[in-house]
Amino acid sequence: MKAMILCGGQGTRMREETEYRPKPLVEIGGRPILWHIMKTYAHYGFRDFVLCLGYRGNMIKEYFLQYEAMSNDFTVALGSQEQIEIHGAHAEQGIRVTLADTGLHTMTGGRVQKAAKYVDDDTFLLTYGDGVADVDIQKLVDFHKSHGRLATLTAMRPTSRFGMLDLDPEGTVRSFSEKPKIEGWASAGYFVLNRRVFDYLNGSACVFEQEPLERLAKEKQLVAYQHEGFFFAMDTYREFQFLNELWDSGRSPWKVWA
Repeated sequence: MKAMILCGGQGTRMREETEYRPKPLVEIGGRPILWHIMKTYAHYGFRDFVLCLGYRGNMIKEYFLQYEAMSNDFTVALGSQEQIEIHGAHAEQGIRVTLADTGLHTMTGGRVQKAAKYVDDDTFLLTYGDGVADVDIQKLVDFHKSHGRLATLTAMRPTSRFGMLDLDPEGTVRSFSEKPKIEGWASAGYFVLNRRVFDYLNGSACVFEQEPLERLAKEKQLVAYQHEGFFFAMDTYREFQFLNELWDSGRSPWKVWA
């Protein structure tokens, strides 16, 4: 089963890091956030990826073309028939990565549609290249298969961006909660989709989170897998710093692999 990852956005809200590289290559603990996302999928046995490239997609191509040399010791025999001997093996042996150029200005639904030719199963996985989670991917897939509808999204309880106050009529603070979880559910991505979802996409300007998901919901073909664990999207420089602080302190809930 293919895992498709949207890697084409420009990441304009964190220009400090994305001015010169795509957001999926912004590093947490010295590794791109894309690597962390792929490690989560691979931990559950999903090791065949399709990356939908756009903004500075050539840098993501270069990252994977150089992965073997940058992850291992190696010996180079120089000359007209240059040879490279790789020493040792890294934990990502056997992972397959298809790098699909889906256009600089293509929207999310359009990117999925352009990469559809690389999906050869009835079911595929889809997520974004900027959010880490401790979602059990196998349980997510099992849940999707159990209900028989076309689409499953992972829902999580969002956290307030602000400290929340409980005030009495005079304005006295009765309680304070620093960034609590708030009522309701929000989409964390981490989709499981039937390939018939491709029929809901209509060109480069198609935004997957708008008309396609709205139509699937209206037709009762969209079901939510309720995830009570960790999810965090890296949209700003402050959030980039927060994820690195978690990693550096050894408190990274998304690190489900050994």
